[in-house]
Amino acid sequence: MPCLMGILLRSTTCFPVKNNRSISHTLNHSIFIRFPLSGTIQALATRRRPLQISMFTLQHRHKELPARTGNLLTVHGSVSTPAFVVVATRATVKAVEPQALVDIGVQIVISNSYHLHLRPGEETVASLGGLHGFSGWRGPTMTDSGGFQVFSLGAGKEHGVGKVASIFPDEDPQPRANHYRQGKSLVKLTEEGASFKSIIDGSKHFFSPENVIELERKLGADIILVLDECTSPLHDYAYTKAAMERTHRWAQRALHAFEKTADDHSYPNTEQILYGIVQGGAYEDLRKESARVIGGMLFGGFAIGGSLGKSKEEMHHVLDWTIPLLPDDKARHLLGIGEIEDIFAGVRRGVDTFDCAAATRIARNGTVFLKSEPRHRINLRNTRFRDDPRPIDETCDCFTCRQHSRAYLSHLCRSGEFSFYRLATIHNLRFLVRLMERIREAIESDELDELEAEWRTPA
Repeated sequence: MPCLMGILLRSTTCFPVKNNRSISHTLNHSIFIRFPLSGTIQALATRRRPLQISMFTLQHRHKELPARTGNLLTVHGSVSTPAFVVVATRATVKAVEPQALVDIGVQIVISNSYHLHLRPGEETVASLGGLHGFSGWRGPTMTDSGGFQVFSLGAGKEHGVGKVASIFPDEDPQPRANHYRQGKSLVKLTEEGASFKSIIDGSKHFFSPENVIELERKLGADIILVLDECTSPLHDYAYTKAAMERTHRWAQRALHAFEKTADDHSYPNTEQILYGIVQGGAYEDLRKESARVIGGMLFGGFAIGGSLGKSKEEMHHVLDWTIPLLPDDKARHLLGIGEIEDIFAGVRRGVDTFDCAAATRIARNGTVFLKSEPRHRINLRNTRFRDDPRPIDETCDCFTCRQHSRAYLSHLCRSGEFSFYRLATIHNLRFLVRLMERIREAIESDELDELEAEWRTPA
């Protein structure tokens, strides 16, 4: 049987794309041609590609702001940006199956290498076709390196900072009962990497820049992130600087490991894109230095991570220092940020993608998104919704809002029915998908300020 090859034509760009059944109908404004390879074309297709090809295409830049729309191309489809990346930590979005994600309009998900390494293990995932074959989600996928989880077991535990606790201490000055518990670090960091114990069975594990690349190669996501050393908002300048410099050295090692395995077809996805991560805490000189150093390496895209400061105002400064120094022709991802006001703040500064688990986590606790309410959310556990015949949002086209009343959803929530988790999550994710569609439209028409003002509500 002759070898088949796909060619994408987009404006003046032409490059080979791995034969994939879903890519031909997911690429916007592209022509997909499939034909048998022979002669010179066969030779060109098998020639080794450069370490990192930029798969990001800028489509429109706002006339007054750094905000922009673009297209992020992967072998499993394209992503219109700015986009929200849905968190699928253990290769699943909690309570929602892959087909529902497609129906909602989700473009891309992100899984976590740390959790998948512990269970079921990267070897298992690789043997079943990588994350796409293992999970049944056929669209674009990212994996985080697990650096934040290592941080959470280490400095995060010592400082009482994590995903449950506020990552912005000055935004929540009064300690609350559900804050992340402080305790002794469970991680040992060295120049070689991070040693830690499994949260599942106490077994010992070790992450290095090199073996995390191998781990992520086996998982087979389209976009993978390097191992970095995260810092806490409570770390001082000296520690933050040392961690940043170690992150830079680890980034070089990760790039080398990525290059060495570029042509290894034993992995489930040979067309991966590697992102570097900018660190530096909330210190201007460190953030700028890290943006220059990481931005100067041959990564396919860039993530902004680590401590973003003690307040959202400091986060805005971090973005203002960092983004202008990153290459303009590659995508920028903001790690772990997804509040609506923060999405607007990031987009207007030039962020292309965001990920955050909050939308799905709060759904399981009874909280659903509704525009113009305080923080754009209501909690269906509230007694005022017991007899409310309206949908969550009369303007929403999701399955939940088309089929069910607030009263019924409130009943499910208060009764602890598992079906509520799915229905609430479907609504919250569709809410964010629709918001990002509106944001892209506003950037294209140079009306982002007007849209942001429309969404501004009391805290």
